[in-house]
Amino acid sequence: MSMSANEIENMIQEAIPGSIVVIEDLRGDGDHYSAHVKSELFNGKSKIQQHQMVYKALKGKMGQQLHALALKTSADL
Repeated sequence: MSMSANEIENMIQEAIPGSIVVIEDLRGDGDHYSAHVKSELFNGKSKIQQHQMVYKALKGKMGQQLHALALKTSADL
């Protein structure tokens, strides 16, 4: 079972309030996505910490319902 782009976006925005999230279905299969997440909450955090925040927002769905996610994060809004 795969996740929709809207589900991914909503989970991230719920966990990282005020974030701007752009999701793209890379293959059109609902299983391979890219996400660009911008949030002021990323200020002062390393890229690894930023990515960990996004993965935590997905509540263990990565590798299960969500097969692949190319992730880009930034603190610049």
